[in-house]
Amino acid sequence: MTTKHEIDEFLAQKTLAIVGVSRTGKEFGNAILKDLGKLGYRLLPVHPEVAEVDGVRAFPSFAALPEPVGGVIIVVPPAQAEGVVKDAAAQGIRRVWLQQGAASDQAIKFCRDNGISVVHGECVLMYPKPATAWIHGAHRWVWDLIGRTPK
Repeated sequence: MTTKHEIDEFLAQKTLAIVGVSRTGKEFGNAILKDLGKLGYRLLPVHPEVAEVDGVRAFPSFAALPEPVGGVIIVVPPAQAEGVVKDAAAQGIRRVWLQQGAASDQAIKFCRDNGISVVHGECVLMYPKPATAWIHGAHRWVWDLIGRTPK
């Protein structure tokens, strides 16, 4: 289960990698890249096939990142998540956010077994303050109201 502390600790990191952005710009990872960027986060896309995503330089692997990152946001299908988590861990990344729809039991277990802080089952756009868009703020407000947000 994800805790509020894990969410707050992850979002305190201002330089993050992101895996799961699309060269077409039409995936949820691209919305995360854009919206968190507007809030002052420095996001470094990891994409093995393109040099740039939505005007932001992309890197082919975690090893190619030009600087250390405080964590990684993963927005890939669950079948790919464990491999991404293992690659991140091999580069010393100790915080992972498995965006809703990306988590797999194996990826979560790998994180926990290896001392990696993992957020899963939550939308990364709901928790920054201010929220990245009114819809995300409203969603967080409703979840707070019904007791759904992590404690």
